[in-house]
Amino acid sequence: MSGPFLSTTSRDLPIVPERAALLFIDVQNFLVHPNGSEWALMDETERAAKKEPFLALMRVEVLPRMRRLQETCRTAGIEVMYTTIESLTRDGRDRSLDYKISGLNVAKGSWDARVVEEIAPGDDEIVLPKTSSSVFVSTNIDYVLRNLGVQQLVISGVLTDQCVESAIRDACDLGYLVTQVTDACATFTEERQTASISAIRGYCRQVTANQLVAEFTQG
Repeated sequence: MSGPFLSTTSRDLPIVPERAALLFIDVQNFLVHPNGSEWALMDETERAAKKEPFLALMRVEVLPRMRRLQETCRTAGIEVMYTTIESLTRDGRDRSLDYKISGLNVAKGSWDARVVEEIAPGDDEIVLPKTSSSVFVSTNIDYVLRNLGVQQLVISGVLTDQCVESAIRDACDLGYLVTQVTDACATFTEERQTASISAIRGYCRQVTANQLVAEFTQG
């Protein structure tokens, strides 16, 4: 694509479809499905406190918003992309040190590594496996986005205060204009969600799913 960069003075710009991509962070069976292996990594007390409230939030509120964003972006001609926690090997020997210490291994090609059915990728949509908190550290996403002509990155996913935050900060530092869809991101508690949204505010434009969809459909 040709043309000047969209802005050097403000993050608060509407999305230009031919310059944008929607990125879903780690919306995969590992964590978002009731049978995901993430839940087995927790002790019984932690699992009891987190699992049902988080899965209910995802099922009732967050996944429907993600699906609407996905459909709207596809219609608008915006690239839709996904990242999942997934090792390049079955035994996870390529994982980051942090993931090894945490005992976190989503094996190559496993069911846990798949994007959840509710927002399953299209046949020609890009899915990038990652083995670190930030997709910009353990994948070639920066190279891919630049090849696609992307300057604006719309981010949705889980967990808000972990991999989503990492992606936003790194994307910002690499020169992308980032829009976070705040209510299409989720973490384990309302307190954590609120703190994360507040902490990352200076790095990105923040909108709700309804606001972004209205921007696309009314623009």
